[in-house]
Amino acid sequence: MNNKHMEAKLNTEVLDFISSRKTLQLASIQEDGSPYSSYAPFAIGEECLYVLLSEIAIHGVNLQHNPKASVLIVQDEDAAEQIFARVRVNYSVEAELIPNDTEAWELGVKTLAERQGQMIEHLSQMQDFKLFKLNPKGGRYVKGFGKAYTLAGETLAGEEVNHLRDGHKKREEAKA
Repeated sequence: MNNKHMEAKLNTEVLDFISSRKTLQLASIQEDGSPYSSYAPFAIGEECLYVLLSEIAIHGVNLQHNPKASVLIVQDEDAAEQIFARVRVNYSVEAELIPNDTEAWELGVKTLAERQGQMIEHLSQMQDFKLFKLNPKGGRYVKGFGKAYTLAGETLAGEEVNHLRDGHKKREEAKA
């Protein structure tokens, strides 16, 4: 299989995997610089992920103060053949706050509602809920031991996919 064919296959795998998940883990940065992890239901937009977060929630506040975050989309524990090698995609993202009086807001809320159901329609009417567009700035796709790939670029599937060939190394034993 040639490189371009393999890369296209991996691009499809990444997008199929993301589509199979309904929530993501979100690591944001608090005002004091400390990390904060949470989760949120998400939808897939055009080369982005959408989340609707309350500004009452810590992660909603954090993204408004610092748009840099990390996202992890991970296989369920029960579905994993090996708990140490769960399928996962992580991205470094830049969060973009979408004003609620724009076409971009309407598109994001519609995309979320199609994926997550009626609750989005209700929450989007609440004044404290903010729509964030999470724009990828590179990432990593892992589908097992020895099967890790960098996702370079600003797309969900990666503009360039590279196999990480530098594997795990054993520690040298202490010499007495």
